[in-house]
Amino acid sequence: MKLETVIAKRHNKTLYRDGNYCIKVFNEDFKKSDILNEALNQARVEETGLNIPSIIRVTEIDGKWAIISEFIEGKTLSTLMKENPEKKHEYIDMLIDIQIEIQSKKCPLLTKLYDKMNRKIYLADLDANTRFDLHTRLESMPKHNLLCHGDIRPSNIIVTPEGKHYILDWSHATQGNACADAARTYLTFCLQHKDDEAAYYLEKFSEKAGIEKKHLQKWMPIVAASQSVKGNPEEREMLLNWASVVDYE
Repeated sequence: MKLETVIAKRHNKTLYRDGNYCIKVFNEDFKKSDILNEALNQARVEETGLNIPSIIRVTEIDGKWAIISEFIEGKTLSTLMKENPEKKHEYIDMLIDIQIEIQSKKCPLLTKLYDKMNRKIYLADLDANTRFDLHTRLESMPKHNLLCHGDIRPSNIIVTPEGKHYILDWSHATQGNACADAARTYLTFCLQHKDDEAAYYLEKFSEKAGIEKKHLQKWMPIVAASQSVKGNPEEREMLLNWASVVDYE
């Protein structure tokens, strides 16, 4: 494998292209179990029939763990939104349609979203009363088993030149309540200070999915607390503030 053409760089991983392969190379401090779990998530989701890159293999390259998967030629929705700002609502509609398609599937061997959220709330940098309130709220939520991506955002959708979409990054995939997944996407737009996109997304997801906004809003403190545990340091304070809010309007 040739690690010459960099596709993207994150704080703990780098993505390369080598011909028809996409190579995600993780930093040395990345836990082996997390890498293997990501690959297993992706392999399991492949079996649902969704359009996602196929896993080729998991290996070591120069002493670092790497996941090798099919390279998909195209542009992300985030790139398309930057290139065509007048179409941003159209692209958000596409994002929502893809998210609803994901949530129409089931993947029973994935981690349960409820269990993951419970663990994350326990680890969040919040006072004991707030954590108790969040655990109580989570316990009251309907227990569903729908496929949840965990990080649906425009940069995780690639559209090929032929117009076919592919869904990337299944490291956060779980099975659970679709409202939690939608709350995560809404908060992502907010964290990027894209208030118009956030408001439009919330309104249109509610309409397209047939779910009242109040059901999505109830999940927002829970999702914010969960995301704060491994969230970007610059975003953590905002997430912790959201996690402390009783109700969203």
